[in-house]
Amino acid sequence: MSLTRKSAAELAALMASGEVSAVEVTQAHLDRVAEVDPKINAFLHVDAEAALEQARAIDARRAAGEELGPLAGVPIAHKDVFTTIDMPTTAGSRILEGWRPPYDATVTRRLREAGLVILGKTNLDEFAMGSSTENSAYFPTRNPWDLSRVPGGSSGGSSAAVAGYVTPLSTGTDTGGSIRQPAAVTGIVGMKPTYGGSSRYGLIAFASSLDTPGPFARNVLDAALLHEAFSGHDPLDSTSIDAPVPPVVEAARHPDVAGLRVGVVKEFAGEGYQQGVLNRFHDSVELLESLGAKVVEVSCPSFTTALPAYYLIAPSECSSNLARFDAMRYGLRVGDDGTRSAEEVMALTRAAGFGPEVKRRIMLGTYALSSGYYDAYYGQAQKVRTLIARDFEAAFQQVDVLISPTTPTTAFPIGERADDPMAMYLADLCTIPANLAGNAAISVPCGLADEDGLPVGLQIMAPVLGDDRCYRVGAAVEKAFESRWNGPLLKEAPAL
Repeated sequence: MSLTRKSAAELAALMASGEVSAVEVTQAHLDRVAEVDPKINAFLHVDAEAALEQARAIDARRAAGEELGPLAGVPIAHKDVFTTIDMPTTAGSRILEGWRPPYDATVTRRLREAGLVILGKTNLDEFAMGSSTENSAYFPTRNPWDLSRVPGGSSGGSSAAVAGYVTPLSTGTDTGGSIRQPAAVTGIVGMKPTYGGSSRYGLIAFASSLDTPGPFARNVLDAALLHEAFSGHDPLDSTSIDAPVPPVVEAARHPDVAGLRVGVVKEFAGEGYQQGVLNRFHDSVELLESLGAKVVEVSCPSFTTALPAYYLIAPSECSSNLARFDAMRYGLRVGDDGTRSAEEVMALTRAAGFGPEVKRRIMLGTYALSSGYYDAYYGQAQKVRTLIARDFEAAFQQVDVLISPTTPTTAFPIGERADDPMAMYLADLCTIPANLAGNAAISVPCGLADEDGLPVGLQIMAPVLGDDRCYRVGAAVEKAFESRWNGPLLKEAPAL
């Protein structure tokens, strides 16, 4: 089997045993980048020489007898919203084109400390605002299953790279579903950890009370290994939880759901859902019952108000966070010819540097925070957020985990929703509640839709710091499907 077809855990074992070097593994994946990325456009920046230098350093440390981490030498693609001192960090925006940060994000630093080899930075919706990666200021990324369709968003470059066997692992961020939704539509595993379980330091902020770094992988164990590698308390992030990382790797290695109470969210299975998605979800429910789980229906009535609440809270926070892009300190500067005031330069720079979706959300958020409207819009949305958290608390008194489809439809064609923001926002209908409450949630593949043969995702939601439950159930579903299909549920994406 080609090195690029192996899992992260398999690659790590091969390198640890001396059967293959980190340089060989890295070169194989760089060759795959050269072969596949012109078709899918997953990367904004690739630094082959730096990646090989990292791999050579890992090989030298291993040869010297140094004890290395469980993912040492494994290649990874890094979402271009985390600062990297040795590569540009653009957040998919023209306003940061070519910017090289003076520091690494905590997630970046921990990847390096774990010995992972960073191949490059992946494409995303500008400032992580979108569900299709069409909002990137540079180019859209394409779904490896069908190059005419989106790979989800905002972490579409990261999901496409993993689904296209360009890398076994990648990082993403999840603000309203930006890891789970792209994972679902590209047929891979994507995890949103508990909010505060992974550091936001050095993550270019979209909505600070929602943004959550998390892993992508082609199987549940690999995702757990990466989750463990970069998570944990960070004193540089004031919202970081000072608690041990849940035992996610142990849970992924021992999938057993016998006796587990699983709640099906009543509100996430009605009108607007593609029939093929519902069919695969019902298959997953039957599978869990066959494994000994006790499945019951659970009502979370406030979940139906999550989408409008989110699209007040997230834009409000982005309108505040993006005020830092003022053309004065770093990034793009337009019209600074010595005749214009700072305010004029700022306005010209923002007009040229921000894309349409970013401008839309800034305006929505500024309006929601404005005098006379704050209580009616932002304040009310925060009250709804509290009701959603209470619904989760009540549900988890009855069950151990909640499940739903990850997204109402499979991947949609590029351009189909570009002029319809509401249709685009509906892609995150099922994922947003977990962000508003801060819960852990994962998407795992559960088959292909009948209508189009495209991947469908099963979402598993757990309480705060119950991340290991997501991996336990996800790994059980994965193992059972593989047994049923006599091999991996989803083979290589056919478009490649």
